[in-house]
Amino acid sequence: MKTLKLMKMAVLFALSFLLSSNLFASSQFILSNDGLIDSRVINKINEIGQESRQKLGVNIYVYTKKSLGLKEGTSTKDKIEFIKNQEQELVTALKKPYVVLTMAVEDTHVNLIVSSQLKEVVDKNEILNEYVIPLLASKDKNTLFAKVSAAVLNGYAAIADTISEKKGVELQSSIGNSGKVTGTIWRVFMYTLIVLGLLAYIYAVLKSRK
Repeated sequence: MKTLKLMKMAVLFALSFLLSSNLFASSQFILSNDGLIDSRVINKINEIGQESRQKLGVNIYVYTKKSLGLKEGTSTKDKIEFIKNQEQELVTALKKPYVVLTMAVEDTHVNLIVSSQLKEVVDKNEILNEYVIPLLASKDKNTLFAKVSAAVLNGYAAIADTISEKKGVELQSSIGNSGKVTGTIWRVFMYTLIVLGLLAYIYAVLKSRK
């Protein structure tokens, strides 16, 4: 367990220290920040975004909010409809082809909006389940700020790498396979917990029968 935590922390810190620091970082590829993304991550996103636009002809964006302003007690159906309408409005002004990583922390919402030209290239579920959600859902001592920053960078870089692979173009700004490692570690950890839980349940049932 300690080894797992150390490995996850190492990946998060590695992603952070690989980036150049700038307290006043800004990026045309971040449509909304809400103070949730570290300035070094913003710089790296700008670097990856610029190269992706130049070499791949693709625009990759991030839209991160603390909250979407939904009223307490809003039904799941109304929440989904509200988010869908907001995201549709968001992309109307974006130049195609595009991919937008959206996130609303307090509303536990994360999504990937992919323009029609890239739907066969970018696997939405793969990016979210392997590169974004594992970092957001990790139960460790990292702050929400650190988790959001790492998850956004991880997902953003994975989108760019996926498209560059399909196009056969190498990106100098790529962060490599470190994000994939984190996702794999998390999935193995979760599967292990499930198996151990089932074994404990079976043991308890057998013991009670005796």
